[in-house]
Amino acid sequence: MAAELDFSPPEIPEPTFMENVLRYGLFFGAIFQLICVLAIILPVSKSHKTDSDSFEPKNPETVKKPKATAPQISKKPKKETKKKR
Repeated sequence: MAAELDFSPPEIPEPTFMENVLRYGLFFGAIFQLICVLAIILPVSKSHKTDSDSFEPKNPETVKKPKATAPQISKKPKKETKKKR
């Protein structure tokens, strides 16, 4: 009776090219999502140099005033004409 049982492993076909692309694409997507979640959770500290620059007083010459917005050329006033009947 023991001779009738077949304990050999089942034959598994080789994965196709598209199956490999799908598998590695899913791995890459999962790693990318983990990196994005970690980037949101873990704060990134700024370098000391950029922090000190933002607190320095600026000379009046270097501070630029915002320019007034230029009138839009595309909006021309409509020409008023009388209706002829």
